[in-house]
Amino acid sequence: MEHEMTIDEAAKRAQELRTRLNRWSKEYYVKDKPTVEDYVYDKEYAELVAIEEQYPDLITSDSPTQRVGGKVLTGFEKVTHDIPLYSLNDVFDKEELFAFDQRVQKVIGRPVDYCCELKIDGLSVSLRYENGEFVRGATRGDGTVGENITENLKTVRSVPLKLKDNISIEVRGECFMPKKSFVQLNQVREAQGQDIFANPRNAAAGSLRQLDSKITAKRNLDTFLYTVADFGPMKAQTQYEALEELDKIGFHTNHEKRLCHSIEEVWAFIEEYHDKRIDLPYEIDGIVIKVNEFTLQDQLGFTVKAPRWATAYKFPPEEVETTIQEIEWTVGRTGVVTPTAIMTPVRVAGTTVSRASLHNGDYIKMKDIRLHDFVRIYKAGDIIPEVAQVVMEKRPQDSEPYVLPTHCPICHSELVHLDEEVALRCINPKCPAQIKEGLNHFVSRNAMNIDGLGPKVLAQMYDKHLVADVADLYKLTEEELLTLDKIKEKSANNILSAIHDSKENSVERLIFGLGIRHVGAKAAKILAEHFGDLETLSKSDFESIVALDTIGDTIADSVVTYFSNEEVHDLMTELKQAGVNFDYKGIRTAQIETIESPFKEKTVVLTGKLTQFTREEARETIENLGGKVTGSVSKKTDIVVAGEDAGSKLTKAQELGIEIWTEEKMAKALAESHSV
Repeated sequence: MEHEMTIDEAAKRAQELRTRLNRWSKEYYVKDKPTVEDYVYDKEYAELVAIEEQYPDLITSDSPTQRVGGKVLTGFEKVTHDIPLYSLNDVFDKEELFAFDQRVQKVIGRPVDYCCELKIDGLSVSLRYENGEFVRGATRGDGTVGENITENLKTVRSVPLKLKDNISIEVRGECFMPKKSFVQLNQVREAQGQDIFANPRNAAAGSLRQLDSKITAKRNLDTFLYTVADFGPMKAQTQYEALEELDKIGFHTNHEKRLCHSIEEVWAFIEEYHDKRIDLPYEIDGIVIKVNEFTLQDQLGFTVKAPRWATAYKFPPEEVETTIQEIEWTVGRTGVVTPTAIMTPVRVAGTTVSRASLHNGDYIKMKDIRLHDFVRIYKAGDIIPEVAQVVMEKRPQDSEPYVLPTHCPICHSELVHLDEEVALRCINPKCPAQIKEGLNHFVSRNAMNIDGLGPKVLAQMYDKHLVADVADLYKLTEEELLTLDKIKEKSANNILSAIHDSKENSVERLIFGLGIRHVGAKAAKILAEHFGDLETLSKSDFESIVALDTIGDTIADSVVTYFSNEEVHDLMTELKQAGVNFDYKGIRTAQIETIESPFKEKTVVLTGKLTQFTREEARETIENLGGKVTGSVSKKTDIVVAGEDAGSKLTKAQELGIEIWTEEKMAKALAESHSV
């Protein structure tokens, strides 16, 4: 600066610099069409830094100087996604892809257009803008709850800090590390003696979850946005139009997309990019295919986990050659004995692999896998190592067929086939391996959720005869826990506290934790809600269980068989004596009829910041009163509860003439609701 500027002059100059620098940055990072040399950008950037250092009050949220990072977090807070991030069902060949199209046509009644997009191998993120400003960025997490990574996403230059228009919108996409950045990062880490990242996806995920945003800023991450969760003012009627509109708003979208008018055109696009992907500057692992028209997407709807209007074609995985050194057999909690190939370590699809599941004895026979065979392996879904085939021409002449085991590798009991299963099974109920696996399952997150009891701690407990079954967990003492390796007084007290707290769980967790064959977490909840308590369920017959929606013969038979065992009733007695809850604590369908509440059979949307409840508390309470809480406002919405700083959802509700409540009105209604 040639002379000392006044604050008004500095403000005007800073705004000029910000405007130009942000435009140049977008041209460079988003459009891949730089219009100025680097030194020009660097010179003006340095001038802006100098102005902001002299006049800190002039720093704005959209200033390019705010992308360097600097905040150091102690951890990531949880973020509840109002609108869930669904995963996609995968298809792996042409036949499965065409079957997907047939399912779509069966519902719609005619051929449809598909929008095809490259499946970026990165980390799913959700970006929220209020009045044009970037206010929150979160990971996908489990689709319902993610982590707040706003400060780290601010360092990604393709993420706009401020949109051209003051609109409120929520968009989703993929944050990834370009191949060039990945190579450079690993070169630096290797030179510094650090572990290298296995692949660009792991590198991107690790970079976004740094507690120091300065580290993230150095990783050269990028984004492609492809989904609109909360449309705000957007007018798009199709996925293809939405991508075009996102591009115009200022988001980085992938231009390698195509509108296909038939499934044959979709297949041609897949074949084209199967060959092209090696030359792309970023990793892709497939093609995403979406029904283009939003009205048709609504007609097709969702399953519990995924949309029926979209699928992901996964490219055939890379295959490499290695040798089988040994076959190891392990025992699961239900007694199934599973073989694993121990192989000469080899690099495949970005990671070094030395083990691959062989599934069962029939699989070994079918592929004629033998010790010391040369085999070709791949990663199923680019994740799970699998043996594709034996390289027969390299098999030694003196090779002999692999002999399957006849006895359990742990307890040495004779192995059997049950119910014409392909799996070998150890049926000894006292088998140590089964008991240890059963303990691991019992304490897991979806079961009794007992923190601090990992596999190694549980194995020690069993080996030292502190526990013989799950009921023994509730008899543990501090003195006993202190005899375990690496367990000190604080850890022991935390474990005892977690065990004590688990007694209060609703009974569906216990039902799932008991490890009844074929009974998953969802089935456990259905059984718990219907029968009300464990004792009633344990006395129920096949006909009363199989009569429930979604509960089939296999589950019903398994439940009846489980509770016919006298040892199970002994276990139940021990658990009850320990004070473990046997009752269902959730809302039962029949109870909804007796509820007097303005939320009953109403669709409710929560927006803005709530001060008297967490969002989850409000949602659970409304649903327990017979209401339904959704994340987006539509003509089907009955009530919108507007907290502080409510944004576009409130505006849309006003436009649609939907009833709007304050948080105070909601709190009063919740307090006055009751059963009749």
